[in-house]
Amino acid sequence: MNANSRPFVAALLAAGFLAVAGCGTTRDTPGPVAAASTAPPASATAFGGTDRAWLEITIAMDEELLPLLDLAPANAADPALRRVAEQVRALTVAELDTLRRLHDEAGLPSANPHKGMPMPGMVTPSLVAEAATRRGPGFDRLLATSLREHLRQGRQLAGSEQTAGVETRTKKLAASIVENRTAALERLPENF
Repeated sequence: MNANSRPFVAALLAAGFLAVAGCGTTRDTPGPVAAASTAPPASATAFGGTDRAWLEITIAMDEELLPLLDLAPANAADPALRRVAEQVRALTVAELDTLRRLHDEAGLPSANPHKGMPMPGMVTPSLVAEAATRRGPGFDRLLATSLREHLRQGRQLAGSEQTAGVETRTKKLAASIVENRTAALERLPENF
């Protein structure tokens, strides 16, 4: 990629990220009185639209992943896959603490519009229910496939945040997530 195409690619990534961030939902727009009475805290103005969307999407994806990871100790047969699931769970819990703190500072609502939304890498409640009925190799295949999709999508979205985000701590967290997701993908057994 030459230097002249980088701004174009960055703009494309940002546009794509924001399109995914919408995920086809609509939000009610408050009336003028409600808008005037619910101004975000001053620190919230440091967060751009990409930062806010990325925080919400990543929180939703991570929260939806945890129930699947919780099944791994009892249901997975492959020891390497169990170890990766355990490591990803620990990273996810730590990330969620930081994500939620930034979410609150950004003045975002407590109800997450992205929770449970069907999108690449999102673990749905129905997938977790299906996984709960499987043991051994059948569970391993489902876990490995879901985990791989989650890690890839999370890495891609975090890369978009690094490119188009504006809030420094959020971008730093995104860089850490890219690094962690890449490392987890490298440790994920290929035989599933």
